[in-house]
Amino acid sequence: MVSAIEDEEVLSTTQIEGRINSELMDVEMKRIPPWNKQITFRGVIASILIGIIYSVISMKLNLTTGIVPNLNVSAALLAFVFIQTWTKLLQKFGFMPTPFTRQENTIIQTCAVACYSLSFGGGFSSYLLGLNKKTYEQAGVDTEGNTPGSYKEPNLGWMMPFLFVVSFVGLLALVPFRKIMIIDYKLAYPSGTATAVLINGFHTQKGDEMAKKQVKGFGKFFCFSFAWNFFQWFYTAGEGCGFSNFPTFGLQALKNSFYFNFSTTYVGAGMICPHVVNLSLLFGAVLSWGVMWPLIGEKKGDWFPSSLPTSSMKSLNGYKVFISISLILGDGLYNFIKILFFTGRSMCGKLKKRNLKTFPVEAENTSRTDLQRNEVFTREGIPLWVSCIGYLIFWVISIVVIPLLFPVLKWYYVAITYIIAPSLSFCNAYGTGLTDMNMSYNYGKVALFVLAAIVGKESGGVVAGLIGCGLIKSMVSISSDLMLDLKTAHLTLTSPRSMLISQAIGTIIGCIVAPSTFFLFYKAFDIGNPDGEYKAPYAIIYRNMAILGVEGFSALPAHCLQLCYGFFGFAVLANLIRDLGPMKVRGWVPLPMAMAVPFLVGAYFAIDMCVGSLVVFILNRLNRTKAALMVPAIASGLICGDGLWILPSSVLALAGVKPPICMKFSSG
Repeated sequence: MVSAIEDEEVLSTTQIEGRINSELMDVEMKRIPPWNKQITFRGVIASILIGIIYSVISMKLNLTTGIVPNLNVSAALLAFVFIQTWTKLLQKFGFMPTPFTRQENTIIQTCAVACYSLSFGGGFSSYLLGLNKKTYEQAGVDTEGNTPGSYKEPNLGWMMPFLFVVSFVGLLALVPFRKIMIIDYKLAYPSGTATAVLINGFHTQKGDEMAKKQVKGFGKFFCFSFAWNFFQWFYTAGEGCGFSNFPTFGLQALKNSFYFNFSTTYVGAGMICPHVVNLSLLFGAVLSWGVMWPLIGEKKGDWFPSSLPTSSMKSLNGYKVFISISLILGDGLYNFIKILFFTGRSMCGKLKKRNLKTFPVEAENTSRTDLQRNEVFTREGIPLWVSCIGYLIFWVISIVVIPLLFPVLKWYYVAITYIIAPSLSFCNAYGTGLTDMNMSYNYGKVALFVLAAIVGKESGGVVAGLIGCGLIKSMVSISSDLMLDLKTAHLTLTSPRSMLISQAIGTIIGCIVAPSTFFLFYKAFDIGNPDGEYKAPYAIIYRNMAILGVEGFSALPAHCLQLCYGFFGFAVLANLIRDLGPMKVRGWVPLPMAMAVPFLVGAYFAIDMCVGSLVVFILNRLNRTKAALMVPAIASGLICGDGLWILPSSVLALAGVKPPICMKFSSG
C-alpha cells in the first residue's frame, strides 16, 4: 500500500514537472520570431568577426599540426559574448536594442562555423597545398610517379572559384533528408546537441549567471594569451629564437623536438580535446622521435643512401611520411567499414520498424516538448524543388568550371563524382549522427586513390586524384556539418529555413576569408618547410598518397613497406581492442589517427596539449562543477587570444618589421 502511494506521488510529481516544462515551452513558442527575423544585421556582423578570428586560428592549427578541435561550442560562447557586450553598450547610451534570443545565438554560431570550417575543410593544408611546387619538390622530382609539371601554385584566382563551386553543392545535397535524420531516425549528433544545450542554458535565468562567469573567464584568459604572445614576439629576431624553442628538457631533447612550446593555442586545444587524444599524441611522439627515427637514422648508408638530403622521400623523410600514411589509412579504413556496418544495420532496423508500423507508437510516446520542437522544425521547411534545382545548377557549373581550372580532370569524371556524392554524403551524415565522427576525409582518400589510378601517371593522375579528393571530401563534409547544425536548430526552436540561409551566408564569407587567410600565412611565413614551424604535414601525405595511386609501392625506401604493413595492422588491432576488448583496457589503447601526426610534425605540440589535459585534471580535482563550467571558456580565451595576435604579427612580418631581440640557447 505504501509502495503504491509512493508510486502515485512520483507519478504526480513527474506530471507536474512535465506540465511546467510544457507551459514554459508554450511561452517560448509564442516568443519565437519568424524565420526572416532570426537573421539580423548585428548577427551577420558578429558572424563575420567570429568567422575571421576562428579562420585564422584554424588555419594556424592546420598549417602547423593538422589537428583542429571542435570549436562549435566555443563559437556559440563567443557569439553570446559579442551580442551581450553590444546590447549593454547600447543600453548605456540610452538605446533599447532588440532582445537577444536563442534563435539568433544559434544563427550566429552556425554562420560563423560555416565560415571558419572552410579554413580546415577547404584543403589548404592537405590536397590543395599538395599541388604547390614546394610539395612537388619534397615528394622527389626524381620519383617516377611524381611527373614533371604536375603542380599548380596557390592563387586566389582559382582557389576562390573552386571553393564556391564545391561548397554550395554540399549545402543542398541532403536538405530533403533533414526530417528523416532529425525527427524520424532521432539521430543524436552529440556535438550539435552539446551546442544546443549550451545555447539553451545561456538564455535562461540560471544560464545568465553561468554565462556571466564564463564571459569573465574568457575575457581574462583572452587578454593573458594576447599579451603573452606579444611579449614572446620581442625575443624572436632570428631563426630558432624565442620561447617556442626553449630547451625545456635539455638541448639533446630539443634536437629531437621534445620541448614545451609555450603556445597558448596548443594548451587551449589540449583542454578541449579528450585526454585520450593528447596521450595518443604523446605516445606517437615518444615512439617516433624518441625511438624509431634515431634508430632508422643510424641505418643511413645501409637502408638509404647517405648522400640524400633528409627531406627526400628516399631517405628518412620517406619513413616518416609513409608510416604516417599507413597509420591513418589503417585507422580510417577500420572506422569507415565500422560506420558503414552500423549505418546499414541501423537503417535496416528503422525500415523494419516502419514496415511493422511501429512509428505511430513512437510518435504517441513522444513528449509534448519534442512534438512542439518537431512542429517548429517542419513548419518552416525548405521546398524540395529548391534543393533539387539548386543542386542541378551547381552540378552543371562544376562540370564546366572545374575542368577549366584543372584540365586533367575531365568533365565526365566530375559528373560521375557528383552523381555518387549524395549517397556518400547520406552515409557520412548518418554515421556522424550515430558516432559524432565525420569520416569525410576517408571518403576523399578513396576518391583520391581511384581517380589517380584511373587517370594514370602520364595523364596527370596525381593532380586529378588530389582535386577529386577535394570534390568528395568537401561535399560530404559540408553536408554532414549542415545536418549537425540542423540538430542544434531542432533543439533551440530555430527555423531550418533561416539555418540554411545562415549556412549559405557563412559559406560565401568563408569562400572569401579562408583563401585570404591562407595567403596571409603563405606570404608571411615559410609554409611547408619540414624544419620550420608551419610544416603543413598533410600536404606531403596527400601528395604521396596520389603518387602511390599512380605508381604503386615502388616509391618506398628499403624496408619501409614492411614497417607500413606493421603499423597498418597495429592501427586495425588497436581499434579492435578499443571496440571489443575488456573495459579496463579500452581506455588505455591509443588512437592511431592521433599517433600519426607527431611522426611528421614533432613532439613539441603533443607536450603542449598534454599540459592542457593536466590543467583540466587539476581544475577537476579542485572543483569538478566549476571546471565543467569554466574549462570551455578558459580554453576559448587562450585559443582566441593567440589567434588574434596572429593578425598583427602577420602584418608586421609582411611590413618587414623584425623583433629587436633573439633569445637562443646553445651548449657550453
